[in-house]
Amino acid sequence: MPELPEVEALTGFLRERLVGRAVDSVEIGAISALKTYDPQPTALRGLTVTGVERHGKFIDLDVDGLHLIFHLARGGWLRWNDTAIATMLKPGKSPLALRVRFTPNLEDPDDESTPGFDLTEAGTKKRLAIYVVRAPAEVPGIATLGPDPLAADFTQEVFAGILAGQRSQIKGLLRDQSVIAGVGNAYSDEVLHAAKMSPFAISAKLDDAQITTLYQALQSTLRTAVAAAAGKPAKELKDAKRAGLAVHARTGQACPVCGDVVREVSFADSSLQYCATCQTGGKILADRRMSRLLK
Repeated sequence: MPELPEVEALTGFLRERLVGRAVDSVEIGAISALKTYDPQPTALRGLTVTGVERHGKFIDLDVDGLHLIFHLARGGWLRWNDTAIATMLKPGKSPLALRVRFTPNLEDPDDESTPGFDLTEAGTKKRLAIYVVRAPAEVPGIATLGPDPLAADFTQEVFAGILAGQRSQIKGLLRDQSVIAGVGNAYSDEVLHAAKMSPFAISAKLDDAQITTLYQALQSTLRTAVAAAAGKPAKELKDAKRAGLAVHARTGQACPVCGDVVREVSFADSSLQYCATCQTGGKILADRRMSRLLK
């Protein structure tokens, strides 16, 4: 699943290439992915892209005051084409959910290119979401977002205030989009590893020193990942993300800090990875799903 660093990179990639271009056409390949009906996607045709912004994990194309917004969810991705594909989409079982084509750049008379992009979604669980709205706040997931951890006003004091009174485990809190926007399963694992903190630690029980360490780990992990992803084309972002991960999706491999094996706790539809030596004082966390299988 693309998270804040990859979505930030995609946002910058699209902003650089689309601002000043008009929408030539919009085609929906997966009707279930379109979550709004007014305005229709065809209303974007002929309008000019004036900005591209990120809201948490949402990408927002401002098209002359209308907004084409999408969330890639777990299996979604953006496929960029320097020259838009002319083939018309046929709704059905194809992984293609959306195709958008653009005109030459109206602000650059020397640019005669006609690019476009597709949104695709792999897997059987279809969660990719597309919206055409008059304001970003009309998208329910955006309206309920918590603060962005990379915003200038997201200070350590703000972070401490978020943690105060929260009885949830810190892993779940970091992933909760209504609490902090943009962090998902992968980067919450990475932040907690960098902070040398158990994913099961209770948020409200962290002392001042732990809060400081966790805040610094959150900032450094995300900013390093954003810097690594910046400027890369969409097709390279997945590999760049994997290359920068220390523990997430590396079960059974050596921890790059201490050399201990990276371990996993499995849940119904997800898992977390951690290093026992770095994060839990050597204690191996119970993997309830595996425990049931071994009975």
